[in-house]
Amino acid sequence: MTLYLSRKLRFDDVFFAQYDRVFDLDRDKALKILEIGCGPGALSESLHRWYPGAQITAIDRDSSFISFASQNIAGVRFLEGDATDLPFENDSFDVTISNTVQEHIEPAVFWREQRRVLRPGGICLCLSARKGIQCTAPCLQMTAEEKSFWESISASDDTFEKYGVGKYRMSEAEIPASMEQNGFKDVTTGYALIDLTPDAPKYSAQMAETMIEAMRQNDLEAIRSAHSSGAQKAVDAVNKKYDERLRLYREGIRQWDTSVSVTMIVRGRK
Repeated sequence: MTLYLSRKLRFDDVFFAQYDRVFDLDRDKALKILEIGCGPGALSESLHRWYPGAQITAIDRDSSFISFASQNIAGVRFLEGDATDLPFENDSFDVTISNTVQEHIEPAVFWREQRRVLRPGGICLCLSARKGIQCTAPCLQMTAEEKSFWESISASDDTFEKYGVGKYRMSEAEIPASMEQNGFKDVTTGYALIDLTPDAPKYSAQMAETMIEAMRQNDLEAIRSAHSSGAQKAVDAVNKKYDERLRLYREGIRQWDTSVSVTMIVRGRK
């Protein structure tokens, strides 16, 4: 749910024009679109709205993600599957799309499987998170309870190394070059700037509070995932500071805290 809420914000309809400009897909065409590594399904959910004539299939090798997405999102076919061995016939899709997946998979395999399942002339869209901007409100600074909690947790964690997280991360120049080297043509790049600033007047109160709640859930999930018996004080402190952030927002006391994410979009044609 935590990942779903944060991604749902980043793929909100208010940002569609930025994605649409780079995706350059025909909204009136009955496209067959495959999302690879869909996680909890937020991007696929948005694709279903953005391209109403399309048939959306989404895969992830994590059964928990697929279960969550299947239960919470309508109009999309969710399946368990591995990006390195896609469970589809050759020439099956008009579009493949992935979000923050490329950096975890050996490039030759990542691109090869997508070229295989794409029809001639099909489009591959690769979304990659780049360095953004983070500015935290004073009331959301780390509390003493949180600091004490994190200092009590062992610093030794080999999860990233064990699962190869980010092992194949590439620069802004390397991703399109890799796509070209692996057989895609007409490669282009573009960027979507996702500005999550609760106090910005351009956002509705509902969306502003959703931004704040998404940050709260992110902080709470981080603590709970540590599986430590001393977590309750930190959880209480997190809830208290986000309750204060909501109070300030509702009383019109602006903090101008912001999170601006930069998503690189690389587009290539088979």
